[in-house]
Amino acid sequence: MKNRKSIALSLLLLCSMGLAAGCGTKETPATAAEKYPDKAITLIVPFAAGGSADMMARAMGKSAYKHLGQNVVIKNVPGAGGILGWNELVESGEDGYTLGTVDTSALLQPLYGTTPYHYSSALDPLVQIMELPAIAAVRSDCPWNSLAELVDYAKQHPHAVKFGHSGLGSGNHLAGEMIVLNAGVALDQVPFKGAAESLAALLGGHVQLMFSAAPGIQEHVKSGAVKVIGVGSTKRMSDPLYSNVPTFQEQGIDVVFSFFFGIAAHKGMPKEVKTKLLEGLEKTVNDPEYIENMRKLGMEVNYLGHEEFFQKWLKETRRLTQVVKESGIAEKIAEQRK
Repeated sequence: MKNRKSIALSLLLLCSMGLAAGCGTKETPATAAEKYPDKAITLIVPFAAGGSADMMARAMGKSAYKHLGQNVVIKNVPGAGGILGWNELVESGEDGYTLGTVDTSALLQPLYGTTPYHYSSALDPLVQIMELPAIAAVRSDCPWNSLAELVDYAKQHPHAVKFGHSGLGSGNHLAGEMIVLNAGVALDQVPFKGAAESLAALLGGHVQLMFSAAPGIQEHVKSGAVKVIGVGSTKRMSDPLYSNVPTFQEQGIDVVFSFFFGIAAHKGMPKEVKTKLLEGLEKTVNDPEYIENMRKLGMEVNYLGHEEFFQKWLKETRRLTQVVKESGIAEKIAEQRK
């Protein structure tokens, strides 16, 4: 009897110390959500520093602490048009401590058959932060003042105009190929490792045209080194720097193409953690300080909550699949990679 009491007392002591197997209190999802986040959150940017996604992420990191209670650490993982960074995001944990920026290219890359994952289904789109139209830009000393003028020249001089973009199969590349297809012109595409390299090539005269989002070239537009000759939205941009630039459609080229930018995560995040994260992201993105910081960078916040962004994610996947099929870009990429 004494031995039994002694064993019982020993087990009770061990349980109180959390040392006996099965005696410790298992952390519930609700408890994990209460603690979340209790360490820094990593935000993967699958592109080099200096691009639109990187600027968006760094501006968000500055405002996130007061709404999430932890620092957001930016991790640039450039390469393969975003593939390396998105692969790392897919392979990350599902605890809410690794997030990633996503844009239109995350839906495009799998359509070319070169990715190990289908990101539209492997990732969970959390919120959209902004949407930017593709813009066509040339050096300020070039003779064309509109995309229509450039197209007329290209029709008379096939292959004389080269357009730069941020990588094979990127959204910038697709925008250019859509112009080629719709306008019936022969423009030669030249891929670069990011928008910064493409811009350098334009300024150096190695290409005559580039497609980009506005923030990547804004300072050069302000300085007068670069002029914008067309925008890919359905209406003109509100930014005074571009408000006088006609859309592609206004110039007789029926092409609409915009880049969305948002935050995504590995699928399978606990519901309670996800709910808390979404609340923090909503407050961060709609914070007046963040919105003002974005405007200073030439970006307008266009927030979509989780459900709206998820529906857009699905809709854009279907639309881009059709665009890639019609443009033949997948075949062109496969041929150039041989």
